[in-house]
Amino acid sequence: MNVKTTSARSTGTWLLAASLLLTACQISDATPQASTDADEPWNWSEEYVRSAVNQVRAGRDLNPDSWPGGTRVAVSLSFDVDNETVQGLRTGTVSIGPLSQGQYGARVALPRIVRLLDRENVPATFFFPAWSLKLAPEQADVINSSGMHEIGVHGWIHELNTSLDGPTEERLLRDATDAIEEITGKRPVGYRAPSWNHSPNTLQIVRDMGFLYESSLMADDRPYELVQNGEATGVVELPVEWILDDAPLFNPRGNSYMNPRDVMQVWIDEFDKAWEEGTMFLLTMHPHVSGHRSRIVALEGLIDHMQAKGGVWFATHEDVARYVREQAGMD
Repeated sequence: MNVKTTSARSTGTWLLAASLLLTACQISDATPQASTDADEPWNWSEEYVRSAVNQVRAGRDLNPDSWPGGTRVAVSLSFDVDNETVQGLRTGTVSIGPLSQGQYGARVALPRIVRLLDRENVPATFFFPAWSLKLAPEQADVINSSGMHEIGVHGWIHELNTSLDGPTEERLLRDATDAIEEITGKRPVGYRAPSWNHSPNTLQIVRDMGFLYESSLMADDRPYELVQNGEATGVVELPVEWILDDAPLFNPRGNSYMNPRDVMQVWIDEFDKAWEEGTMFLLTMHPHVSGHRSRIVALEGLIDHMQAKGGVWFATHEDVARYVREQAGMD
């Protein structure tokens, strides 16, 4: 997912324009004088602005009064296993060197990370673009051998879902879900958008496919229910955040590179505050990023700190989503 930041920034303006124009077509009683020109947002009508904003919104807070066993905080670690998909496949730019970096994720980094998690008895969720798993299906056995981890779906080939028309986006997600089920033997119940963003169609596709939860948006630190055009959907959102993503901070070619031990301290500070608040700590990592020898020390140190602190419920995303739904009376 180390390409997400660039993609989000470079496509943000025109994607907003496309989304708003689509929304405008659905508004029949907008005032004739109101502009829907993306270059003139100061002339948008109140109805137009509200309609655009309300496509997908945060609904009720689903953070429970307590976590299982009287623990203070829910910790849900996740790994987006992008591998070759973000090293050229998603853009059609096939080059041997970058593809070898992607293979490192499956060949070396994923087993290294899973060994650490299994040794420390820490469950995690692994989101796969289907092609990442199809290229190295043995990754499923590595993850599933302990019986405590989860595999979710992260698109077909790490496509930029926000640039696709609705039928194409749905076809790719259905194909990806089917492929992952065929390889792993279990149908994914959780979705994370490859671009960490929603198109105007994404949430409806997620609803139609019956996903238990979604994990791509950023309206809270706590679990919450997604609302679509003012309607509660019953879909649990487990929110992400860029400061809790390893890829931007570990990119040696970027302008935000940090020492792994400094990154570890950022994560520790986030965890400590979540512990104080009695909420949730959700971290996104990538095997091909954090699975390198000098970087996995950040994850090792974080786990050591959390275990020493105590009062932690380590859980997969599925476990968290099911628990908060039950506590909220949604089941």
